[in-house]
Amino acid sequence: MTTSFVLLSDTHLPKRAKDLPAALWEDIDAADLVVHAGDWVDLATLDAIEARARRFEGVRGNNDGPEFDDRLRLVARFTVEGLRFALVHETGAATGRERRTTAEYPDTDVLVFGHSHIPWDTVTPSGLRLLNPGSPTDRRRQPDHTWMRGAVDGTSLSVELVRLSPPSR
Repeated sequence: MTTSFVLLSDTHLPKRAKDLPAALWEDIDAADLVVHAGDWVDLATLDAIEARARRFEGVRGNNDGPEFDDRLRLVARFTVEGLRFALVHETGAATGRERRTTAEYPDTDVLVFGHSHIPWDTVTPSGLRLLNPGSPTDRRRQPDHTWMRGAVDGTSLSVELVRLSPPSR
């Protein structure tokens, strides 16, 4: 069986945008699993994604207020087709990230994180896959708004970074 997924983070609605991009909503509607790595800012986005997702995993971020405390954890762990996932908002500085996350998540195959708004896809020497989807609404110093989509087939993981250029001014 194959499980399709969408990874997103740092939506910051409605501060950075009024809504998620239409193409992202299409991906959410089509996916078997939607994963959000925190910094929602408003509960309406959480409610909307949960309502549309077939399966949902999410955590809260450093910009999420106390209203998120009863809804989302700081760290989530789940399994997809035998692959062990961990989900967290922050992993610290890029320097030393692979060493730190390998030590912090020893029983994990894939770690999804956010916070930096910078897409990231690496594999540590221990085999831990690190994925940051960037941000679909707040690209900061990145050229495009981003999220990730992919699939798990058995223990095989495929991931694609989706880039959406900002509208011309």
